[in-house]
Amino acid sequence: MAALSGLLSVMERAARKAAPRLRRDFNEVQHLQVSKKGPADFVSMADQRAERTLYDELLKARPDWGFLMEEGGDIKGDPDKPRWIVDPLDGTTNFLHGMPHFAISIAVEDPRGPQGRPEITHALIYQPLTDESFWAEKGRGAWLQDARLRVSARRDMSEALIATGIPFMGHGNFAEWSRIFGAVAPEVAGIRRLGAASLDLAWVAAGRYDGFWESGLEPWDCAAGILLIKEAGGFVTDFRGGDSPIERKQLLAANDGMHSKLHKLLAGSLRNV
Repeated sequence: MAALSGLLSVMERAARKAAPRLRRDFNEVQHLQVSKKGPADFVSMADQRAERTLYDELLKARPDWGFLMEEGGDIKGDPDKPRWIVDPLDGTTNFLHGMPHFAISIAVEDPRGPQGRPEITHALIYQPLTDESFWAEKGRGAWLQDARLRVSARRDMSEALIATGIPFMGHGNFAEWSRIFGAVAPEVAGIRRLGAASLDLAWVAAGRYDGFWESGLEPWDCAAGILLIKEAGGFVTDFRGGDSPIERKQLLAANDGMHSKLHKLLAGSLRNV
C-alpha cells in the first residue's frame, strides 16, 4: 500500500473540498445558470465554483506556483517552480445533461524535466460521484485509492475495447477521425465514447480500456491521465509515435503490444492525406 506524498495529499484535499458542491449542483442541474462559450461548448456556475475552490486550496499550499486552468487560463507564478494544470469539471456536457460521468483533474508540471522540457510529475483524477481517486507520482506507479494500477495485458485486437473522443460541432477534424475509426473499428471488440477524456485515460491505466485515441485535447484534459498511463506501464505518444502528445494535441495510449498495433492502423489511415 502506497501512502500519498505531501504534494498528492494537497491535491487530494483540494479535489475533495470541491467535490461536494459539484455533487449538489449535479443533483440540481436544471437550476444551473449556463452561458454559451462557443459552439456546443458550455460553461456552468458549477465549473467556476469548483475551479475557484481548487485554485484557493492549491494556491494556499504553494503560493509561488503558477496555474493553467480551463476557465481561468494561464496564471503566472515563479518560472523556476512547477505549475498546476487544472480541469475543475471534465465532462461538462455530461454534467449538464445529467449523465454521471465527469471528473476533477489536477496535474503538476515541472519546468525542469529531461532535456530542459517540462514534464508531468504528479497526477490526480477524482470522480466525485463514485469517490474514485486515481493518482500517480513519477517513479511511484499509478494507483486507485490504495490499489496498484496496471494497464491491460491484452494483445489480441479482436478482444480490445478502445476509447475515443468524437468531434462535435465546432470542434475537431471529422474527416481525420472518420478515417481512423474506419481503420480501427473492424479490428476491435468495441469502441466507446463516454465524454470525459480524463476518465478515459484513467480507465486505460486501470485496464478497463485497452487503448485510447483522440486529437484536439488541451493540457488540462490529458496531462494527469498521461502520467497515470505511463506509471501503470502503458505507452502514450502522438499519432506519429513521437513523445509530444500534449504539444501536437494528438494522443494515442495503450499497453506496449496494443499500442504498436493501434499506431500501425492510425498511421495507415492517415497516410497520404
